[in-house]
Amino acid sequence: MTQITLPLLTRALPKNLRHNASQELVDKLNAISSDPEVAEIMKKNYINYTYVLQEGKFDTDEYLNAIKYVSFKLMGLSNKESYIRAFPDKYNNFLARGITEKDQAAYVASYNKGKLVNLILEQTLVPTWVLNQDIYQKAINTQAELMANAKSERVRAMAADSILNHLKKPDAVAPLVNIDMRKDSGIEDMKKALVELAKKQQELIKTGATTKEVIEQDLVIENDN
Repeated sequence: MTQITLPLLTRALPKNLRHNASQELVDKLNAISSDPEVAEIMKKNYINYTYVLQEGKFDTDEYLNAIKYVSFKLMGLSNKESYIRAFPDKYNNFLARGITEKDQAAYVASYNKGKLVNLILEQTLVPTWVLNQDIYQKAINTQAELMANAKSERVRAMAADSILNHLKKPDAVAPLVNIDMRKDSGIEDMKKALVELAKKQQELIKTGATTKEVIEQDLVIENDN
């Protein structure tokens, strides 16, 4: 996205605010920052989160300012530094009026807690399970190792139960993130095989099978490809 056009801006805004789309607003967005990288991030954020405007009575200028502030926060800047960069004129006014650091911090905190800012921030959050996918997989691998090789039958049963619980089919709800995973990647086959092995080992443990019989169960991966 290099330049925002009036048609693009009009389509991005909620229907009740499309009348606010103007060439003046387009020009503001295209001149949002002198830093091209920062400008690109802010323009994308502006387009991506316009639907939060349906959550309250916010005008496009308020939204633009909030996008600037949130964009700086997402770059790792502190609340105060983000506020200073988003509102340089306001900050200079604070200095000219001799506003104390304590009062400046209060103004920044108040803005940071505002409804519009937090509506935007909510849309930028990535679920923790997405951020920690590698740790999640390591935990599953550990449970699989315990299920197959632990000396204690109780530990093996608990590991098998943990795998069954964590790899079970989710409830029929819309996914938080739509990940386009290749069906022939082998991941689904591995998951099914682990679940089946866990079930088989649980059944053997319940019937009094020996440790050797439980451990020697093979992991069978079926792949039609």
